[in-house]
Amino acid sequence: MTVETHSAPARAPAYAWYVLAILFVVYMLNFIDRQIISILAEDIKRDLHLRDEDLGFLYGTAFGVFYSLFGIPLGRLADNWHRVRLMTIGLALWSAMTALSGLARNGGMLAGARIGVGVGEATASPGAYSLISDWFPRRLRATALAIYSAGLYVGGGLSLGIGGVIVKRWNAAYPHGGPWGLAGWQAAFLAVGLPGLLMALVVATLREPARGRSEGLPPPPAHPAPFRAFLSELTTIVPPFTLIGAAQGGVRALLNNIVGLAIITAIVIGLHALGEPLPQWIAIGFGCYAVFSWASALKRRDRPTFALIIANPAFIATVIAYGLNTLVAYAIAFWASPYAIRVLHETPANAGVALGGFGALSGFIGVTAGGIIADRLRQRFAAGRLMVVLFGGLVPPVAVAIAFTATNFTVFVGAIFAAQVLASGALGAAAATTQDLVLPRMRGTATATFFIGTTLLGLAMGPYIAGRVSTLSGSLSIGVLSTLAVMPIGLAAAIIAYRLVPAAEANRIARAKAAGEQG
Repeated sequence: MTVETHSAPARAPAYAWYVLAILFVVYMLNFIDRQIISILAEDIKRDLHLRDEDLGFLYGTAFGVFYSLFGIPLGRLADNWHRVRLMTIGLALWSAMTALSGLARNGGMLAGARIGVGVGEATASPGAYSLISDWFPRRLRATALAIYSAGLYVGGGLSLGIGGVIVKRWNAAYPHGGPWGLAGWQAAFLAVGLPGLLMALVVATLREPARGRSEGLPPPPAHPAPFRAFLSELTTIVPPFTLIGAAQGGVRALLNNIVGLAIITAIVIGLHALGEPLPQWIAIGFGCYAVFSWASALKRRDRPTFALIIANPAFIATVIAYGLNTLVAYAIAFWASPYAIRVLHETPANAGVALGGFGALSGFIGVTAGGIIADRLRQRFAAGRLMVVLFGGLVPPVAVAIAFTATNFTVFVGAIFAAQVLASGALGAAAATTQDLVLPRMRGTATATFFIGTTLLGLAMGPYIAGRVSTLSGSLSIGVLSTLAVMPIGLAAAIIAYRLVPAAEANRIARAKAAGEQG
């Protein structure tokens, strides 16, 4: 009998770099569609009669909550099914919903389209992170993930330039509204959404690697019913079906779920009684309850995965540390363009080209250099990658403060450039750390959980907080700077993670086995 042996490849094959290039373009489109609303915000605010807090809700919360929630069951589907096909479907969905954003006639319609974009984009990173981790050996993993993640900044930067130019030319050509009465901001949504449908055809041609390939591990057996597992996962995280899922776990599980729901509901009611907008906190409460329900179900159904992710202080501390970094980063990313237009009186075209161009360059430099530095630090220190996360929370606030007190556009752009270079390096480092803390079969779920930190903590809160404080204070500068108050908490979480990660990575297999035996 021939015994198949498995050994970790010493280097990444050429095809792996081709896959990485395609995934980079996908992530670039991901952030073009996500970020373009920033340069269009002032026009949307005027035409749809919105406030700053509403804009923060549309950009962050409406998108982010559903992005994070669907990321969890889609992460499980990425673990069990064909990752390339999943990403192809997701890209087509979010591109179509971006185009539909251009047909919105009120805030509710735009919020619905943003929710659809969030659901579609939730397929991207669970599949991409898992594919990259199987195509690239561990010593190159942070570098590869950092290059992929640079698509965030390149796409975000391009969206500002593209959006500003489209609005300028469309409004010049059709000062009283174009075909079907479309304004310039609506045409911009259509222009950036449709190309993604063509890119989905390219993604569909990628090869699917064997799971565990980069670490020389034997591939796990194919899941017998991946979609049944996906639907089961969906019922654990989409209210009110979560109550049914909890009841299946027994009376105690149901009571715990009801208590959790009651506590979250009471908090939402209390915040509204204090004058907070109800849609924002219903969405946040919905997200928190859904994640609580999912985590409880995961503990019952897959104790090893629960043990290495939810019950792993090193993993949670890493997510919190980077998630709070992104709270500030997302606030800056969204409100930089409105600040330039409203406070510094730049045109959308000028603001978009300058902020977009320098934003793309700064993000690419920062995230790529951060990934390389993180890999080198990892070779010298067991938790070396987290040094980059610490740096990303400690240094950038100085540049943020300079930017959002600037009265000169050149100074503003220069400070934003510095802040993004300094802050963006933490992404690859944090992502690679979470991947190293779990087993190969858990990577899609780990990625989805990691992105909860950058959505429920960062994306769903940062832009809204800045907008809400701006509405209350009448100052966009004060609104953005108020987000810096979370940085001490993020630094504390990063220090805790630095101390815990070495042992957590070293004993991951033993902890998974122990959890399986307990189950």
